[in-house]
Amino acid sequence: MPPFDRIRSRLPRGARADALLACGVFVLVALGAEGQRLTRSGDSLPALIASWLLITAVCGALMLRRRYPVAVGWFTVVATGAYYLLSSIDGPLIVVPIVALYAIAAQGRLRASLTMAAVMVTGMSAGVLVGSSDVTGTAVFMLTGWLVAVVALGSVRHGRLAYAEEEARLRATEERLRIARELHDVIGHNISLINVQASAALYRLKKDPAQAEEALGAIKASSRETLRELRATLGVLRRVDEEAPTAPAPGLGRVDELVASAGRAGLPVRIERSGTERPLTAPVDLAAYRIVQESLTNAARHSGAGQVVIRIAYGDRELALTVEDDGRGPVAGAAGPDGGSGIAGMTERARALGGELSAGPRPEGGYAVRARLPYGIAGEPMERSDR
Repeated sequence: MPPFDRIRSRLPRGARADALLACGVFVLVALGAEGQRLTRSGDSLPALIASWLLITAVCGALMLRRRYPVAVGWFTVVATGAYYLLSSIDGPLIVVPIVALYAIAAQGRLRASLTMAAVMVTGMSAGVLVGSSDVTGTAVFMLTGWLVAVVALGSVRHGRLAYAEEEARLRATEERLRIARELHDVIGHNISLINVQASAALYRLKKDPAQAEEALGAIKASSRETLRELRATLGVLRRVDEEAPTAPAPGLGRVDELVASAGRAGLPVRIERSGTERPLTAPVDLAAYRIVQESLTNAARHSGAGQVVIRIAYGDRELALTVEDDGRGPVAGAAGPDGGSGIAGMTERARALGGELSAGPRPEGGYAVRARLPYGIAGEPMERSDR
């Protein structure tokens, strides 16, 4: 965290900040009033006592500016006007209603702040009309400028705070959707395979115990992988410090694990690669992995496929993914009995990266998922490693 942020985090807030502000303004006004009193004839004792009571009350009202902003604003305006009518000392008490005016404008109460500013200008203009020697047209002009600037600054701050809050809400919503997509892809794939394997084990338990045992072993392996990925995902969510994760991030480098997992569930999968393999940015690599994962999940759960082909093509500007099977395809929206939304999630991943995804039946039979993912920053060719 930068030093400025550390200093800012240590500054008093809430009631303590308002108390310090009230004390600071009181000291400023008191020094200004006493400084002028040394060069002018003093007021009578009752007027002097009344003026100091007004100064104390006006400055003390700032401690309530958060709880009752409009009431405090009007009180400071009226009490300040009474002070200038009562006292012959032109102290800087006008600072207090200006501070209150800024607080009201910063809360978005534009009508109240403009009304207060108009009353203050009108009051000072009345002093010019009655011929007060302490009030001139220049003073009225300067006060008007200050009030307009204060209201404008308060309105700008209110707008910035409202924009920041809306942006924070949008970020929270996007993060919530991203986490939901990630958990769906992490858990949905392996749980779907476990469901398929459990059904196969129940079917073969009496007819072929050996195959049932093999399916149970696959269930154990899939459940262990599910727990591992779930712990890794939850670990990222719980992490306070930005330490580097120890588990390998999901990407196309781990697509062979998906193929092996699908094979244990009785779904033969073949991978075909073309083009010059390139390094991918983390978002593109993760999206490609999740699209392949969800496509295999749909093929295992819904299509009744006997063969799946994964085609990974590295183009000049984008990565092309195709997952085809010879089954009947998922139901509309890839929603199973649990109400999932796999195809919608895959489409969101592709569009978030500036790509596109389509899914539907093939003319020759079966089902196909096709995605285009632009490379982004990375994407320089690299030597293909030996497999």
